[in-house]
Amino acid sequence: MALKESADHMVSSRMHLVMLLVLLTALGSVYGAIGQIKDTVGQDPFLFLRLFTTARDPLPSFVAFLGFLLPLIGIALGFDAINGEYNRRTMSRILSQPIYRDALLAGKFLGGLLVIGICLLTLWLLVTGMGILTMGLPPSTEEVLRGLAFLLASLFYAGVWLAVSMLFSTLFRAPATSALAALTLWLVLTLFWGMIAPLVASAIAPVDPYNPMTMVHQAAIGQDIARISPATLYQEIIQALLNPQTRTFGLVFLSQLQGALMGAPLPFGQSALLIWPELCGLIAAMIVIYTIAYVSFQRQEIRA
Repeated sequence: MALKESADHMVSSRMHLVMLLVLLTALGSVYGAIGQIKDTVGQDPFLFLRLFTTARDPLPSFVAFLGFLLPLIGIALGFDAINGEYNRRTMSRILSQPIYRDALLAGKFLGGLLVIGICLLTLWLLVTGMGILTMGLPPSTEEVLRGLAFLLASLFYAGVWLAVSMLFSTLFRAPATSALAALTLWLVLTLFWGMIAPLVASAIAPVDPYNPMTMVHQAAIGQDIARISPATLYQEIIQALLNPQTRTFGLVFLSQLQGALMGAPLPFGQSALLIWPELCGLIAAMIVIYTIAYVSFQRQEIRA
């Protein structure tokens, strides 16, 4: 089922249009980043990582484009995964074969993940090849490891939105309704959640002007609320992987700076430990949302 779904996605015009959009924006941002790097950057041990994070007006960075477009890819692949079968009246025909319901749902989900993984790997290799040709330097082992970890985190981030779109495809019979619901949730968690989190934190933990620790407590609660959004978790992962100087997220205390060399990059192992909670959060969100979709689909009645 997974191979069949991935093959159907790879030849669909919808996937071609989405990947053309991603490819054009990615190439534009990387081309601008290469020009900016050549103009402003001298000796840098992580020159290839700057291909992903450097922006040049009017184009944002490659990771900014990717963080914006990955949810759209996941939603485009899954918003009609289940209700589309109902509308085409093919659900009962598929399940009349020796195919279980859980195999059908898992095959659609894994097929979408496989397509996203292939597209991300191809895009990463293309960006790396452009960097080698234009700058004349190969990436170091540290940069390759960080790039592969970045690919893995991007795959899980897209998987969260693929699971969300499949959940709405299971709950709603109209594909337009499921797509609109998924896009609404994406807009709320991506654009507006950063404004909602401080308001909720101020209501939960108001600041006492005579106790400075209440400000720290409110900031910590606001950060925890902001991490409900997958976009926040993904941005923190990107920050730690593609900016090796990152040592912590949120507030920085003097005790965390003891013995640290300011500006010295962290090794890949320490950066991996830093992003491990955020990465586990993305994986857990993907599994939980898929499980809800699985339970909902198992309880539905299939009629011819």
